Amino acid sequence: MNNNYVVIMAGGIGSRFWPISRSVYPKQFIDVLGIGRTLIQATYDRFVKLVPKEHIYVVTNDQHIETVRKQLPGIDSSNILGEPIMRNTAPCVAYASHKIYQLNSEAIIIVTPADHLILETQKFNEAIQKSLTKACENDWLITLGVLPTRPDTGYGYIQYIGERTDFKKVKTFTEKPNIELAEIFIKSGDFLWNAGVFIWSAQAIIKAFERYQPEMNDLFKEGDEELYNTSLEKAFINTAYLRCINISIDFAVMEKANNVYVLPVDFGWSDLGTWASVYEHTPKDAYLNAIQTTNKVLLKNSSNCIVNVPNEKLVVLSGLDNYVIIDSNDTLLICPRDEEQQVKKIISEVKSKYGKKYI
Repeated sequence: MNNNYVVIMAGGIGSRFWPISRSVYPKQFIDVLGIGRTLIQATYDRFVKLVPKEHIYVVTNDQHIETVRKQLPGIDSSNILGEPIMRNTAPCVAYASHKIYQLNSEAIIIVTPADHLILETQKFNEAIQKSLTKACENDWLITLGVLPTRPDTGYGYIQYIGERTDFKKVKTFTEKPNIELAEIFIKSGDFLWNAGVFIWSAQAIIKAFERYQPEMNDLFKEGDEELYNTSLEKAFINTAYLRCINISIDFAVMEKANNVYVLPVDFGWSDLGTWASVYEHTPKDAYLNAIQTTNKVLLKNSSNCIVNVPNEKLVVLSGLDNYVIIDSNDTLLICPRDEEQQVKKIISEVKSKYGKKYI
């Protein structure tokens, strides 16, 4: 019997990819790299080679269930878990873990974001297989940590204790530090980027919820034996989510637990969190401009720009260097690439002035 399962977290709204990514159709359902597959489809393609498709679950907002069905026709509808409201990643993990545990108490679960890029699939597969084996043997909460290449303020960091083993005991988690702190982390040599991929047994993660988030665990434990995997599950989950706090799995469990281990990895990873990260992985012209979706572009004295506009639109750039130009028909965003982390603040201002229409 195959005890390995995958939970794809697809409930985010990808706000830093605004205006292409909207709350009604967020970035995980978009082909942001222009490869012919959306980000969630690429994630599914990666994992269906590792576990049976019957063991792949997707957790998403209720309003996106039909989109998941259309984009992932290989997944049974019962494996698409709807969240009535956004409550971050901890409730998502608790829900899926209890549901899967009721199906298989020996389950080993891989939890992954829906929207990350992996360039070296073979190395990724090896890291996952190694982690699955370790999760079978130990009561560990395992996470993957990417060897950093620069002091990046857009990523979370994991500090580990320098043991001479493949899996390192985690010392601290730090969420998106400022540039000065990020530079210190890189120089220290014992920090990794947090890839947001977790591997653990269903028993281990439920035990961790029992200890560090007992109230949340009790909410989802109420469904054990009689409600999960029945027609009563959806109504139960709708009620449970309303009573949940909004908290990430990192803050809820990983930062508190003392049995967290990280496997340092290097498989060409990016969380594709911003247009700048997409720029890095998009083909460029002689002046390092990355042009997506359209061939109707006239560039004059412009370099290091990323352009994403509708196919039918002509784009003329003159005298721009290091800019993001994103057009979603009803909204046009033009900003310096190095100010892209301010997009969330821009969205807040747009929402305040013009309402939810453009969000």
